[in-house]
Amino acid sequence: MIVRPAGADDVPVLAAIAEQSYRAAFAGILEPDVLAGRDEAFFVERFTSSWKHMLVACSGERPVGFLLMTDGHIDMLFMDPVASGSGGGSLLLEAAEQQGARSLECFRDNHGARRFYERHGWQVEREYDRDFAGKSRSFVLYVKG
Repeated sequence: MIVRPAGADDVPVLAAIAEQSYRAAFAGILEPDVLAGRDEAFFVERFTSSWKHMLVACSGERPVGFLLMTDGHIDMLFMDPVASGSGGGSLLLEAAEQQGARSLECFRDNHGARRFYERHGWQVEREYDRDFAGKSRSFVLYVKG
């Protein structure tokens, strides 16, 4: 498994990974209509302008996960559900930390992600509610170092 910077050509495959991962991770947190709106086209649009801020985890040549970071804040870290547990997420997180990652946010009820971040030394700074997809949701802000 390797981590490399994303390229514009990665956008379609990363969008497909995002759609699959998003639905797998948030099926018990978000409503079906919200999940349906986060389809491949949604992520292609988002990544078209942000791929320069992304790292990609690859198994051989095949992307299996990615991380999006802006200004030291990790916006997204998703692994293809088939590649979950393969170490790619840890490599992405370590690479982001080396590039200055200092904070990230996740749903309070995303227990798998919370265990992952806490295993890697991230600490809860605060819990709060904010609007997401037209509804108040509970989040946790994590900080490192």
